[in-house]
Amino acid sequence: MKISITILFVCLIIFSCKRNFEAPVPDTHWNLFESAEKLPSMARPGVEGIYNFKVGSDVFGAAAAAKWSYSANGNDTIYHLSLFCEKEVSYFILEGKKSGDSILLNGYWRKMVNTETGIARFTIAAVNGARNLLNGIPMGAADSLVLDGKYGNGPAMPDQPLRLKYNRPLYKAKPLQIVAHRGGGSTADLLPASENSVAMINLATRFGATGIEIDVRSTSDKVFVLFHDATLNERLIRKNGLLGPIENYSYDQLYTLVRLKQGERIPTLKEALHTVVYNTALEYVWLDTKFTGPIDELVKIQRQYMQEAAAIGRKLEITIGIPDQQVLKNFLALPDHNNIPSVCELTPDDVVAANSRIWAPRWTLGLQNEQVQQVHAQGRRAFVWTLDVPENVFEYMNQGDFDGILSNYPSIVAYYYYAKQ
Repeated sequence: MKISITILFVCLIIFSCKRNFEAPVPDTHWNLFESAEKLPSMARPGVEGIYNFKVGSDVFGAAAAAKWSYSANGNDTIYHLSLFCEKEVSYFILEGKKSGDSILLNGYWRKMVNTETGIARFTIAAVNGARNLLNGIPMGAADSLVLDGKYGNGPAMPDQPLRLKYNRPLYKAKPLQIVAHRGGGSTADLLPASENSVAMINLATRFGATGIEIDVRSTSDKVFVLFHDATLNERLIRKNGLLGPIENYSYDQLYTLVRLKQGERIPTLKEALHTVVYNTALEYVWLDTKFTGPIDELVKIQRQYMQEAAAIGRKLEITIGIPDQQVLKNFLALPDHNNIPSVCELTPDDVVAANSRIWAPRWTLGLQNEQVQQVHAQGRRAFVWTLDVPENVFEYMNQGDFDGILSNYPSIVAYYYYAKQ
C-alpha cells in the first residue's frame, strides 16, 4: 500500500511539473509603423543581400541573409523581408514601410532550436541607404546600407540593440530547390500554423522555402487530403475522441469533427494546390504519396494545377512522390507514366524505370556524389531528405552536388545557400 501511494505521489509531481511549451508570435503593433506609407516596389530589391551583424552577433551569429517573399490574396499582396541567421537556426520575419525618407522594418524573430522569440524593429535611415533605395538609385561601392534596430524577448517591447551592415549580394550562381517538409515545417516545432495546413503553406516562403513537400492521403470517399500520420492522433489534432486511420473517415467527417493543433481544418489536396498557385511564389511541390491504390486521380489533380499555374504565368513544378515499391508499381501501371513528373526515393534503376525527373535518396546514405553525377548525366536532378542538423546541411551544401534539400528548417538551408561565395 505504501509503495502504491509513493508511486501515485511521484506521478502527481511529474504531471504537475509538466511544461506546456509554446512559442507564440508576439504582438508587433508599432504606432509609427502603422502610420507609415506603403514601401515602393523599387526599394525592395536593393535590400536583399548578406549582412554582417555589427551589434547582436552574440545572439544571432555573424551574418544574416536578407530575402523578400510575398503572399497574395486577390489584388492584395503582402511582402515580407526574412533575415536568415546561422546561430541556433534563427530568423526574422519583417514587413517594410516608408516613413519620410527612411524605411521601417517591423516584425518578430524566432530561434528554432528552442522557444525563444520576440519583437524586432529596424530603421534604414536616409543617410544609411534609404534615400537611394526609395529613389531607385543603385547603391555604389562607397555607399553603406545599414539596418539599425532593436529586439525584445517575448511580448516585451524591444530594447536590445541590433545593427547590420550590408556586405555582398545573395549567392544565386547554382540553383537550389529549398523544400520545406510538411508544407513548411513540423507541428512539433511550435510554428504559427499546423503542418500540412493551408496556413503553413502560406508561411513557407517566409521561412526560406522555394518548394514544399506535402503528405497526401485518401479518405473513405476518395478525397485526397493532407495529413502526415497514418492515423488521427493528438500529436497533430486537437483532442476530440476520434482515433484510427484517415481512410476510415469520410471527408465530411474530417471537415466537421477534426481540427489541427492550431485550429485549422485538414485541407484537401485541391485546396492546398490552389493556395500554392494563387497565393504564393512557391516553384515546386512534392506530393508524398501516403496511400496505396491507383493514382490516376492524383495525376489528374497534378496536371490541373500545373496547367492553372502556367495559365497565369507562374513557374510551378508538381511531382508525384514514389516512396516505395507498391507506389512504384501503381505508377508504372499508368499508360503514360513516362511523361508524368515524378520524384523517386528508390534506386537509380527505379528512377530510370519511372522516368522520374528527380532522384531523392535519404541523407543517411551519404553524399553519393558519383551516383548524383550519373543522375545528372541522364538529364535528371537529385534531391536529398530530410536534413535538419545545421552541420549536416552545411556539409551537403558544400561537399555534395544535390539540386534540392528537403528540411523541416528551410531557414537554415536558405542561410547556407545564400551565404555561399
